[in-house]
Amino acid sequence: QVQLVESGGGSVQSGGSLKLSCAVSGDTMGSYSMGWFRQAPGKEREGVACISSAGGTNYADSVKGRFTISRDNAKNTLYLEVNSLQAEDTAMYYCAARRGRGAYCTLFQTAYNSWGQGAQVTVSS
Repeated sequence: QVQLVESGGGSVQSGGSLKLSCAVSGDTMGSYSMGWFRQAPGKEREGVACISSAGGTNYADSVKGRFTISRDNAKNTLYLEVNSLQAEDTAMYYCAARRGRGAYCTLFQTAYNSWGQGAQVTVSS
């Protein structure tokens, strides 16, 4: 079974940047579409970005132009670069995997089979 472990979270000031990583083990990441989701206190979990096995990407409108998702299949690692961070970006960020190859990915969380433990991102003013 595939396992996902996030890292790279932390506390930054408004306008700062971070690069989150998701290490995949137990299977070959190249056969999965991958996604990043987040959940802020008192809010529902939402899709942030995803990338298909072929490299196609989708972003939530709230992060488009600020966040970049990428994958390194040789390293079995998924990344999320988060820039121009705002207070509303404060959340627990989760890595997720959906088994299957294809050109497209989805931000619907129910489509994903495996989840990481989460990495906290805190943005202070």
